[in-house]
Amino acid sequence: MSGVQILEIGLEEGEQRLDRWLRRKFPHVTQGAVEKLLRTGQIRVDGARAKSSDRVEPGQKIRVPPLPDEAAPLRPATEVSPDEASAMRDMVIYEDKYLIALNKPPGLATQGGSGVTRHLDGMLEALRLPGKDKPKLVHRLDRDTSGVILAARTTQAAARLGELFFSRATRKIYWAAVIGRPSPEQGTIRFGLVKGAGPGPKGDAEKMRCIPTNEVEKTEGAKRARTDYYIADVAGKRAAWAIMRPVTGRTHQLRAHMAEIGHPIVGDGKYGGNSVEEGAQLGGEISRKLHLHARSLILPHPMEPNRLLTLSAPMPEHMRRTWASLGWSLRDAPDDPFPED
Repeated sequence: MSGVQILEIGLEEGEQRLDRWLRRKFPHVTQGAVEKLLRTGQIRVDGARAKSSDRVEPGQKIRVPPLPDEAAPLRPATEVSPDEASAMRDMVIYEDKYLIALNKPPGLATQGGSGVTRHLDGMLEALRLPGKDKPKLVHRLDRDTSGVILAARTTQAAARLGELFFSRATRKIYWAAVIGRPSPEQGTIRFGLVKGAGPGPKGDAEKMRCIPTNEVEKTEGAKRARTDYYIADVAGKRAAWAIMRPVTGRTHQLRAHMAEIGHPIVGDGKYGGNSVEEGAQLGGEISRKLHLHARSLILPHPMEPNRLLTLSAPMPEHMRRTWASLGWSLRDAPDDPFPED
């Protein structure tokens, strides 16, 4: 049994559920055991009781009571099937001895949680090097968002990548198909974001709510958020190809921001309301799936700071069909249409 531990939330570990953070730290402890420890107040956040759905923030102190040793696991170790191992190898777009860049497919959860048995974090076991630790994810994508995601092979690389994300030394570019034609065709969205207060698990409590920037400071839990966007092509007034740069990295930021300006992402039933049906009404080969893709990530190499990494991921099949149906050509899009700050 381990003793009582006081653990601090790292720079790039914030804005995730407390139970998911605990499961990543202690993978041998079951979800049920985590729930019981929280319910009985044995796990505390900054000295206070907490719920599994609470989101942790960098710098918070987590009290963890004595836990069983990993030698006597409370759940089976993660097993990766041959098919999953092959799928993981197919996702790799870059790797070296310090990190791995993957093209995550839509529909695959980044991490485990209640009711989630297949997720990217567990499948990373297939990419473990002999005698080394399992690679560790250093950021996240929503389940239905595809594209570039990074995992670190070493603790030092994970810490350095966390610093790069936290200091905004990384540059992320996303592609999306949105309903309608935004005007102007290039601009910046600056709505603050705060977690909804409605019922869960699929109600407003699982959504982020946009608020004016002048209300951020006086709204508990609200954070400033900024999204730059550029329209690369349009299909009349029906739809547009949006290239987006999240200057901040808030939960559901791009989805909430585009919906707030009246142009939700195609297939986004959570924030777009009828965007799933509206997307299907575009005709042709328009899928009902979410059309949001983490196209590229530019950052200094974590262990070789003078070396710049530019990582790009091809779009998933359902988005390629939509682009072809609407007559949008990849040759028409700039790699990065946004000026440096």
